Amino acid sequence: MKIGFWKKLKKPVFSLAPMADVTDSAFRQTILKFGRPAVFFTWFIPADGLASVGKQNLLKDLFFVEKEHPIVAQIFGANPKNIFLASKIIKELGFDGIDINMGCPEKKIMKQGAGAALIDNPNLAKKIISAALSGSGRLPVSVKTRLGNKTTSSSWIKFLAKTDIAALTIHGRLAKDDSKYPADWFEIKKAAAFAKKINPRLLVFGNGDVKNLEEAEIKSELYHLDGIMLGRAVFGNPWLFNKKIKKENIPPKKIIQALLLHLRLFKKYHSYKNPALMKKHFNAYISGWPKVKNLRIKLMKTKNLSEAEKILKFFS
Repeated sequence: MKIGFWKKLKKPVFSLAPMADVTDSAFRQTILKFGRPAVFFTWFIPADGLASVGKQNLLKDLFFVEKEHPIVAQIFGANPKNIFLASKIIKELGFDGIDINMGCPEKKIMKQGAGAALIDNPNLAKKIISAALSGSGRLPVSVKTRLGNKTTSSSWIKFLAKTDIAALTIHGRLAKDDSKYPADWFEIKKAAAFAKKINPRLLVFGNGDVKNLEEAEIKSELYHLDGIMLGRAVFGNPWLFNKKIKKENIPPKKIIQALLLHLRLFKKYHSYKNPALMKKHFNAYISGWPKVKNLRIKLMKTKNLSEAEKILKFFS
């Protein structure tokens, strides 16, 4: 088992969940300005794409800066050969680890035999993990998954614990469940116990509906986990990993300044992307205080980032 950087982290370990078109380097660097998780993850990148001749566009999504270490690249796929090639590329790019997404419930991903489809195909999952370990060199390999596909599957968790992965993140829903179903933390606890009994060295993390660090600390202890991966709670809240600051106590002007920093980093590092991607952040940051509606409406009507930047500068 290759443990790598994971063995150096103080428990409980709080990490930032991979979220497509959200947790890019601009957002990660904004978070670093106000606090930091123990580990960053990129959002999941298709291994098939990284192994293809058109990989250049995908490599842009794997961009990171030195201060983001430790950072793990998350990939998905159902072709072991491409997983191997993608893992080699990730190693060469200087990442600290590789995470395999075996929990994405999107139909287009599952139709490929990837994501949560692997829960019902442990033979292929084993080949994929082996391919990642072979291609990763000294980098540790981890897995993010769900409790099961249509029903909770203890056999799936036990299977993963017998492989040579260094860490396992368990999202507390089934693949068939969307976010309207609450994460089942008692099942996460049971799954973690199964995994730890088989492999005491395996780091096991929980994920799902955790709103802040205080809750993450409680759940880590209550459910006997090595840490928590936090996701949606970070929307509009780069202070999430700072124990000394709560967004509700931050003056609106400071929040606008944080959004302005985020926007400028997005312009600097991700100019190739659709600028409309920032609008989900406008909504998330600009909320929760009086007379904010007009500012949010103005931002949502902007046609480009420069226009939005001028508006935010005026209010900052």
